[in-house]
Amino acid sequence: MKKLLQDYKAGKVDLATVLEKLKSLPYEDLGFAKIDTHRELRKGFPETLFCQGKTLPQIQTILKNIPKDQNILLTKANKSLYGTVKKLYPEAKYNKHAKTIVIQRHPPKPKKGTILIITAGTSDIPVAEEAVVTAELMGNTVEAVYDVGVAGVHRLFDIKEKIFHANVIVVVAGMEGALASIVGGLASKPVIAVPTSVGYGASFKGIAPLLTMLNCCAEGVVVVNIDNGFGAGYFASLINR
Repeated sequence: MKKLLQDYKAGKVDLATVLEKLKSLPYEDLGFAKIDTHRELRKGFPETLFCQGKTLPQIQTILKNIPKDQNILLTKANKSLYGTVKKLYPEAKYNKHAKTIVIQRHPPKPKKGTILIITAGTSDIPVAEEAVVTAELMGNTVEAVYDVGVAGVHRLFDIKEKIFHANVIVVVAGMEGALASIVGGLASKPVIAVPTSVGYGASFKGIAPLLTMLNCCAEGVVVVNIDNGFGAGYFASLINR
């Protein structure tokens, strides 16, 4: 909106163009979806496209109606969808672990500080990668360290300097989810715990680590939903900002 008004003041666009563009604020109604075109101005990051449950034509229509100056993040996207998106947007990049597609049209405004993302095991990497992609697209410097869980806790102590240096820490863990408590006990910075659905039957698809993390006795630990790497990366960016 600021750029639009500046362009109008400078005589680069006429009043009719300004009024036409303002019609899509604060959202554009497509019938099956209402695109929140105002979100970047309001929150600092544009609307993210959650692909699960959406049809291919719906996703294509949404993409075509997102403002052309916005970066786009698609989550829960498969390789087949990426093939279609790549034809429409050659700059699109796919992360096969995170199942994300990024269409970056401009570099994000860089933020100071580092976000450290840690996983308990290798099986937790897909959720962690979603957090990495999200945080990086929001302009953060991100460092990731994987497979340092409590089954071999000495591995965690080898990265204690990274823990001390980070501005925000994201801990991703399944099974019993104990890693967040240990990191929370070491760190003086905010810790965002992400339970994953990784584990055997009694982990109840992430309920067990979720409850462990919610019952964490270490101060400064907050918890997002099961497998919500996007939410963790987003919140870590808000803290870092």
